Amino acid sequence: MKKRKLTLSQKRTLSGYLFILPWFIGFLVFYVRSLFMTTQFSLSELTMDVVNGGYTLEFVGLKNFLYAFTAHGSFKQILTTSVMDMVIDVPLIIFFSLFMALMLNRKFPGRTLVRAIFFLPVILNAEAIVDAVETATMMVATGVSASSQEMAAETVGMGMSYYIDLFGNLMIPKQLLGYIVGAVDRITSIISASGVQIVIFIAALQSIPGSLYEVAKIEGATAYETFWKVTFPMVMPHIITNVVYTVVDSFIDSDVVNLAYTTAFSDFNYGLSSVFSLVSTLVTCAILALVVSFIQKKTFYYN
Repeated sequence: MKKRKLTLSQKRTLSGYLFILPWFIGFLVFYVRSLFMTTQFSLSELTMDVVNGGYTLEFVGLKNFLYAFTAHGSFKQILTTSVMDMVIDVPLIIFFSLFMALMLNRKFPGRTLVRAIFFLPVILNAEAIVDAVETATMMVATGVSASSQEMAAETVGMGMSYYIDLFGNLMIPKQLLGYIVGAVDRITSIISASGVQIVIFIAALQSIPGSLYEVAKIEGATAYETFWKVTFPMVMPHIITNVVYTVVDSFIDSDVVNLAYTTAFSDFNYGLSSVFSLVSTLVTCAILALVVSFIQKKTFYYN
């Protein structure tokens, strides 16, 4: 009997499954078990056994959830603030990353060095380096007089208020003006959080067949038309990847995660901490589902 050969589409599908297989195994072994335990802790009251070690669980139902949403003083506010910060940061990071990738994809002297500079914030965000930088900053700050710090703060505040009034006099809507002000205030964090996204976009731009640009040039398309008709549709699948990465990355360092960590290891309330972690995970998954489903409908896949 002849062996049935796989079609090109089936081979590509098999390659995709093999590519994600290591991640899927790790997901089942590590994350699913942790998620199950977190759900179990959120529905129970955990008591540590100091003498014999270990812990005991007493089922309390939705008591921890009710306390988190009705009695806790700051959880809802922190969760809302984290979601709003994410809504502001994610579009800005995606747009900034795509813009910088377009710039860095061009040929110019020192291109490799410039690319490395934009990826440095990812390396500098390592915990050991962050601790060292914070320590050095504190040491330097002790040598700066309080008066000079106050003068610098006043100068920055005056400059910002001046430009806010200026744009306000131009009849810019308050909602748009508030978004712009928030973007300017977050410019440092946006740049530091865009390293991985820039690398992904550069890889996407370099994978676009040159024949598409040649056809666009022959047809007389302008640079503006080439971007919207060729470049942007071709990088749309990678926009989904970057959106997923950015949303998850924004919640990793959010105040909700810090609150859950403090509640567990400072207040030793593991049940309430599990509620915070579980709710933030569900909110993240819901946001990803909505955003990805919206972008997916407008995504073009080139075979």
